Amino acid sequence: MPELPEVETVRRVLEPHLSNKKITEVRIHNAQVIASPSPEQFIAGVTGQSIAAFTRRGKYLQLLFESGDHLTIHLRMTGCNTIERQTAPTEKHTHVVIALDDGSQMRYEDVRRLGKMWFARSGEEDISGANQLGIEPFDGALNAAYLRGKCQNSRKPVKTMLLDQSIVAGIGNIYSDEILFAAHIRPDRPCNTLTDSDFERLAATIPERLNYFIEKNAMSFEEYTISKGKDYRNTPFLCVYGKGGEPCPICGETLQRIIIGGRSSVFCQNCQK
Repeated sequence: MPELPEVETVRRVLEPHLSNKKITEVRIHNAQVIASPSPEQFIAGVTGQSIAAFTRRGKYLQLLFESGDHLTIHLRMTGCNTIERQTAPTEKHTHVVIALDDGSQMRYEDVRRLGKMWFARSGEEDISGANQLGIEPFDGALNAAYLRGKCQNSRKPVKTMLLDQSIVAGIGNIYSDEILFAAHIRPDRPCNTLTDSDFERLAATIPERLNYFIEKNAMSFEEYTISKGKDYRNTPFLCVYGKGGEPCPICGETLQRIIIGGRSSVFCQNCQK
């Protein structure tokens, strides 16, 4: 599933092609992806809107309109947004087409139809879940004191804490493993055993690792269009995720794979005490 670095790549690539554009038409080919409101209300609400910005909140993407209304998108596992000319052939799994006043279209494609879209008027309750997310990893308020206050009394594994979107937004299974490896903390370690030093390292490592993988995943609009945003360029730079049984890139010790909360976790028992 795309995590923050992949979603941020989508935002950076598409934002210049969406900002300051006006939506002239909305076509829904599969109403299953429209979570709220009804498809008819969705079309009526989005059509005619002028796009002020294309932003990200955790793993969510948001079109912010000059009216104050907004459209929220969650890609889930196989969703992707592309910008195409109106004359370009429509792919089989294209579920929503949003036509823009420059002759282009933002198309939402999703093989498994797990992704969702929500439209909300200014002042209306946003039921997408984006408003319930925790702090952004790049927010200056993400520090040791914040993390300590959220989990110092919890016996839950530290990896479970990182995956909790109400604490820090955007981290998933891949980057939680990478963050904990870089911070030298075992993923199954209970939060209430972390020291002040551990919290300091963790608070510094979260934005550092995510920034690192955002930069490694960078691509041009042309490259993004060819791959439909599925070319995850940071895979060669992963240190531990998916590498159970392989040697640790730091010490050579065999990387261990365990299950935490139903999720696979890989770590080095030598580097992550």
